[in-house]
Amino acid sequence: MSYQCPLCHLPLQQRERHFACENRHQFDMAKEGYVNLMPVQHKQSKDPGDNKEMMQARRTFLAHDFYAPMRNAVAQSLVQHHPLVSVQALDIGCGEGYYTHYFADYLSEHLGDDQHQPIDCYGLDISKVAVRYAAKRYSNVSFTVASSHRLPFADDSLSAAIRIYAPCKPEELARCLQQDGIVVTVTPGAHHLFELRERIYDEVHLHDEEVEVLPQFQLVAENKLNYLMKLTGDQAHDLLQMTPFAWKATDDVRATIKASEQFQCQADFMIRVFKCT
Repeated sequence: MSYQCPLCHLPLQQRERHFACENRHQFDMAKEGYVNLMPVQHKQSKDPGDNKEMMQARRTFLAHDFYAPMRNAVAQSLVQHHPLVSVQALDIGCGEGYYTHYFADYLSEHLGDDQHQPIDCYGLDISKVAVRYAAKRYSNVSFTVASSHRLPFADDSLSAAIRIYAPCKPEELARCLQQDGIVVTVTPGAHHLFELRERIYDEVHLHDEEVEVLPQFQLVAENKLNYLMKLTGDQAHDLLQMTPFAWKATDDVRATIKASEQFQCQADFMIRVFKCT
């Protein structure tokens, strides 16, 4: 499977170091191996997505595997509910590829047998700096810079999509997913990062755990995962920096968190599997 032109929606064919469609729209591959399918007219800012500081904080925090239990649970859900077709999986909002390369390895290990075609795993993110890092580090995934609201894939072409906090228009998911294809979503559980948020806000509201409405999809599995993370001050500060809460934190709050000898904080996730009907 290849990409779809983001301008005219015709198939893109790879020709050496670029992709092109019949209408002669051309997209060059970067030296790191990814392709940028985000036309300038689709951008809402010069450099959309997370900035370099947020990416670095996320990369450092995830390297400690505090979110590995969630990552592993998502991988298991992918394998358990994947339809009996060739694997064409997309990680929407892939960032630096921490989850994506693991999913590719896990799918290859558990579904890459005689009953399946070769495993194709794609990572998509709006942040060029994140995708550049991912493509440079992980060769088992095809990475692209593109909008999650304009997926550069043909109709009925994907067998699975993963959304870890990432937005995506439901109609785009329905368009790209095959019959019986699945979407695995991760959203915050009620107490996710509660201890971090109570340092920032006077009143902390619990996250809403209501099931997302995805037309043309049926909820087939739901799992709540809650565990306590024991962080150093530096790790807690990296966690803060990779979240939207960082914009609300005062300098005093940042300094206090970073100076902590130990910072205990809940990870609380809702993991759901939807099937295309």
